[in-house]
Amino acid sequence: MDTHKNFSGKVLFLDRDDINTDEIIAAKYLTEITRDALGPHLFEDLNLEVFRRQVDIAGKSAIITRSNFGCGSSREHAPWALEVNGIHLVIAESFARIFRQNMFNCGMLAVELPAASIDTLFKSYARQETTVTTDLKKQVFIITAGDQTENIPFSLPDFERKLVETGGWVEYADSHY
Repeated sequence: MDTHKNFSGKVLFLDRDDINTDEIIAAKYLTEITRDALGPHLFEDLNLEVFRRQVDIAGKSAIITRSNFGCGSSREHAPWALEVNGIHLVIAESFARIFRQNMFNCGMLAVELPAASIDTLFKSYARQETTVTTDLKKQVFIITAGDQTENIPFSLPDFERKLVETGGWVEYADSHY
């Protein structure tokens, strides 16, 4: 498995549907020539009432959010901005198709859970420091906050799991073609 990606850690809860790629990384930064240059601008234009960008992103490795995450323009810059900030896992009710594929192409996880499961996660954990531990082989998330622990099963098609395990599309292609 690709050891530089971490699919476990502290969770950032973003309680809104339709967070688009311009809110993930503003279009004005698409001319940057390195991925690292995108890092400080992650969610710069995201307007959520309870979101404090400078404080809330620091130390987070995963996002739990609502439906249609990554809608809007189809650009790799959105997953790259997450990646350079150490966020390699997004759990949502649904994703824009191209954003989701770009996540897997980068060797990152974009996992869909039913709306009821997402609602439960927000109600039970969003106001606490929460961690997620990902067991990719068993396809289960272990969500923990204080003395609360919950196992949430998920499923990935075999090919997407292989993309994650090898580190992304380029690494997969290098090892198979």
